[in-house]
Amino acid sequence: MLNPTSSQNTEMADLVTHAMAVADIANTAARGYFRGRLGVEFKSDESPVTQADKGVETQVRTYLEQHFPDHGIFGEEHGFEGQNCREVWIIDPIDGTRSFLSGHPLFGFLLGHLVNGKPDIGVIGMPALNEVFVGVSGQGATLNGNAIATSKKTRLDQSILFVNEGDKIYRDHPALFAKLMQSGQTRRFAYDCYPHALLAAGHVDAVIDYDLQPYDFLPVLAVVETAGGVMTDWNGKPLDLNSDGRVISAATPELHAEMLDKVNG
Repeated sequence: MLNPTSSQNTEMADLVTHAMAVADIANTAARGYFRGRLGVEFKSDESPVTQADKGVETQVRTYLEQHFPDHGIFGEEHGFEGQNCREVWIIDPIDGTRSFLSGHPLFGFLLGHLVNGKPDIGVIGMPALNEVFVGVSGQGATLNGNAIATSKKTRLDQSILFVNEGDKIYRDHPALFAKLMQSGQTRRFAYDCYPHALLAAGHVDAVIDYDLQPYDFLPVLAVVETAGGVMTDWNGKPLDLNSDGRVISAATPELHAEMLDKVNG
């Protein structure tokens, strides 16, 4: 008689192996485009799309379609196929296209495996840094194969705070932005996935983010949570495919609660 737990572990190990293979494909492809001559288009929201975004996602989709024909795929550039599938792969081929276009090395590749809309595997690849963060439900998080964990910080005034999409927060929530400028022991500004990865690895304690899409935050969610952190929307609700794109990550529940108070107080 088969052991269901053993079978599930084998299936998860197989999924992780494929996720790592996909990350290698994407990271290699992105490095091939990085700091090269790029054709650039602009979407309706004025965010740039490059040949690299489309090329990376096409390679990833080809691999996933070959190995997982019964799974759905949701990618930033080519949309959602198989919305009714129980298992879905979610892709952001280049998270931080503006960084990529400007030669800034802190762009990423994001991949998540969702079961009934919830991520059980998340990958944050940093192609220019040769770093791959992986979070697997029930198994923890790693950076290049080495275990990582969030910090133990519980107080915001002793924490390193990253403010992502700060210009948009300033534009839409100026009073909150003013409060954030007085928060944390020190503050940094960014736009891309890397601050969340740094939080998972224990270098950053809290991140506030804004105006994201599911392919921006669901892969990251798996890494942050399996590393011991907490990641929700600004109201403290769990993140899913229908979340509004306002996100808070924190190293501990106590720090997360303080961040929620800061945002909603």
